[in-house]
Amino acid sequence: MIYGKMWTVVKPTVGIPVFLGAVAVGSFCVHLAVTTHTTWVSKFLNGEPIHKAAASS
Repeated sequence: MIYGKMWTVVKPTVGIPVFLGAVAVGSFCVHLAVTTHTTWVSKFLNGEPIHKAAASS
């Protein structure tokens, strides 16, 4: 293990949940930013097509 000595400073029962929690919070923040700062994601999630079909003559 590359960082084997890290567990002499931080117990695995503390470090692993903190790491997984940080990953979950980061992922949530990225997904929230994408859904709130784009117009097409919310439309797509509500079932609207991304491209409107062209009217044929």
